Amino acid sequence: MIPGPWLLDPSVTHLNHGSFSAVPLPVLEAQDQWRRRWEADTTEFVVSDWEPALDRSRAALAELVGARSEDLVFVSNATAGVNIVARSLEFSPGDQILTTNHTYNACRNVLDYVASRSGAEVVSVQVPFPLADPTEVTERVVAAVSDRTRFALIDHITSATGIVLPIEEIVSLLEKAGVAVMIDGAHGPGMVALDLDTLGASYYTGNNHKWLSVPKGSAFLWARADRVDALVPSTISHGWNDPRTDRPRFHVLFDYPGAVDVTAHLVVPDAIEFLAGLDPGGLAGLMARNRALALSQRRRLMDFLGVAEPAPESMVGALAAVPISPAEPGGPPGIIDPLTRKLRTEYQIQVPVFIWPAAPERLLRISAAPYNDESDYDRLLEALAVEL
Repeated sequence: MIPGPWLLDPSVTHLNHGSFSAVPLPVLEAQDQWRRRWEADTTEFVVSDWEPALDRSRAALAELVGARSEDLVFVSNATAGVNIVARSLEFSPGDQILTTNHTYNACRNVLDYVASRSGAEVVSVQVPFPLADPTEVTERVVAAVSDRTRFALIDHITSATGIVLPIEEIVSLLEKAGVAVMIDGAHGPGMVALDLDTLGASYYTGNNHKWLSVPKGSAFLWARADRVDALVPSTISHGWNDPRTDRPRFHVLFDYPGAVDVTAHLVVPDAIEFLAGLDPGGLAGLMARNRALALSQRRRLMDFLGVAEPAPESMVGALAAVPISPAEPGGPPGIIDPLTRKLRTEYQIQVPVFIWPAAPERLLRISAAPYNDESDYDRLLEALAVEL
């Protein structure tokens, strides 16, 4: 089902909102208006228009995620946010950087790069999946902390396994132990409720272009007030020697990397308003609706496949991953199983099958988006009945 003004191909069953999302037509039209305004008088837009508009969007986003506007800047994606933080920090030989085996591959690459440059060590905590209780995650992460642990990168919602980690407990325990914690919340905004000021992490980054359905290339980086001053943008630009004091230094440094398209950031309020209008309960109601759909269809998959619950319901948001039969030996290398492509080309179903944690083991991950209903998962089960 594709209700409302979505541009998705109706001949395809779209069950992969979590990877690249989908932008509703009203939000694209709002972005187009900003682009036309920019092109109508490019100099005036850069000199006078874009900064107040960016502040308006930042204020709307800050309210949504429970943060102060002055502690939040826009970036292109969550991986960019991880890069900024990890490459701004200074590590020494022997320092330890903590993460888990569920960490997104691109972000793990950032940690490996930083460690290789400084002589630090990346410690990957092996968190099982399936797992029975979120305390299994907390206990394993806390047990891996040593007197050499300086920094931890923890997912809020994992990518391949699609589980909501107990970040409140992890942040509290690690920050008290003197470890600066960054939460990779790539899937956070628009899927789960956020209150960053209360969370107490050192850093949080989240994508706007996933569950908020903002156009591609919009995300944010938040830093706790005592951590802001140490951050350096990936692109050093005019803000580096800008003496102005009418704006937070954090904004001056990060807001203008040069002539890049900022219009995706400017329509964050439009996307929030659109999504809130899809459910009588507003955005919170829509998030609850998506989660309920993910849970019910996860149950159908588990029953169909004859597998036990891979994670408790408390760890499910709008993504759900279920183990499926191992792949045939000798398949192509990578993290995406060939079944992904077969489902798309032969059944017109867009859904990822991840090789995880390693070949031949694999997971099928579904998403539950506003344009999905039970009939979409009916088609998936029909295809799996043939292929599995």
